[in-house]
Amino acid sequence: MTKSILPVLTVLAAIVAVWYLAAVWLNSQWVYDQAARAGTEVGFSEMVAQTMAQERPVLPAPHQVAAGLWDGLAGQKVTSKRSLVWHGWITLSATLSGFALGTAAGLLLAVGIVHSRAMDMSVMPWAIASQTVPILAIAPMVIVVLASIGVKGLLPKAIIAAYLSFFPVLVGMVKGLRAPDAMQLDLLSTYNASGSDTFWKLRLPSSMPYLFASLKVGIAASLVGAIVAELPAGASAGLGARLLSGSYYGQTIQIWAALFAAALLAAVLVALVGLIERVSLKRMGIAR
Repeated sequence: MTKSILPVLTVLAAIVAVWYLAAVWLNSQWVYDQAARAGTEVGFSEMVAQTMAQERPVLPAPHQVAAGLWDGLAGQKVTSKRSLVWHGWITLSATLSGFALGTAAGLLLAVGIVHSRAMDMSVMPWAIASQTVPILAIAPMVIVVLASIGVKGLLPKAIIAAYLSFFPVLVGMVKGLRAPDAMQLDLLSTYNASGSDTFWKLRLPSSMPYLFASLKVGIAASLVGAIVAELPAGASAGLGARLLSGSYYGQTIQIWAALFAAALLAAVLVALVGLIERVSLKRMGIAR
């Protein structure tokens, strides 16, 4: 146990040390500028102390980000608009809605591609091409077009989240449904199994490890899509809105706290998918 944790802690300590050094370097100019305006000199130790306690630093120190994150998660009422829990819930609702839409689309397209040569030749290239378009270019168009027909709120954000999440599910499921080898397929043919029997009893069970691996990627991508969707909409709620308001007013600590809240949310979602994977594969008798 110690041997497995020690490398992680070592890397973490190195990152924190580099982070502190970068914070001192990037924030020191403000300290020296203030001292020059006041006609005074500042020593090195005093400069370091001031870079660690600036209200709007260029790069917040780790302890400032940790304090901002703790205040946002536990220092505010859950219903407060300054609470990261409240903003996280808004983003989570769009994430899960988009993830459900993207997963459904990915599964249906994967089944069609595996069973139809025409869909394989026509749909798959377009699905790949769709991922070459930056989401930052698509999100404003989707928001504006849907708003013009009166569709606002959760649905536009869910669609953008689904756009990012469907592709990993599609690719993973296609790979999984094609995982059975020719010998297994021939064996079912000798048993006179129908196409539906082959799908439910061979292709689908074989695809489960691939599916869950792609779901982990998909739910993280869905969270990114939900956050990006909140930016062009001028939303007042959600982690994306928290990032946007922080950039407007130069609240860098707020920005970093929202970023870490998003990372924690992503970690929890991926862990939940992993838990469902272990339980599901164990019940199906599939070793991992």
